[in-house]
Amino acid sequence: MNISTDLEVLADFFDRYGAALTAADVPAIAGCYALPGMVVADTYSFSFTSPAAVALSFVGAAPDYQDREVVAANAQFRDVRRVSALLTMVAVEWEYLDSQGRAVPGERFEYLLRMTDDGPLICTVVRAG
Repeated sequence: MNISTDLEVLADFFDRYGAALTAADVPAIAGCYALPGMVVADTYSFSFTSPAAVALSFVGAAPDYQDREVVAANAQFRDVRRVSALLTMVAVEWEYLDSQGRAVPGERFEYLLRMTDDGPLICTVVRAG
């Protein structure tokens, strides 16, 4: 794979992931994660070992998107760094749009992705400041 192919694959992956997040499509969100997986933030960390555990961890996020009327999420790549042949670290700033087409304050995350035959999967998410 070359870098342009990698970026196309990553863009497709984050388009699907963003659509799943804003639609509260919990099974699709869970399908974006490698198992076991981990989420890390300043004040908490949790890991999951099954699709059901991934789904459960994202059920609480859905009301936040609904409260802010977020209908679209677009991942802007801030950094893409190959860690190994199959691991890539991607820094993303999410741009959100509400139901009126207005920008909603986004969030920044770093994702450690594992490339598989079926495409990228998220191993670890770190919430960035």
